[in-house]
Amino acid sequence: MSLLPPALNNAAVLAAATGLTGAVTLLAVVVASVAARSPQRRRDARATLRILVRRRPPRVKR
Repeated sequence: MSLLPPALNNAAVLAAATGLTGAVTLLAVVVASVAARSPQRRRDARATLRILVRRRPPRVKR
């Protein structure tokens, strides 16, 4: 009997769990960036969000 189908199943479950964990983390940071009371915390949450989605601030044209 081949071990490939169970290994593929385990890999798919692990990939789904990793994706779900990332999505939940991203959602928590988005909520924090919107719902934080102090402006400093909102800025920090937006900076963290920018890091998580690998967005860079817009470039200033000279």
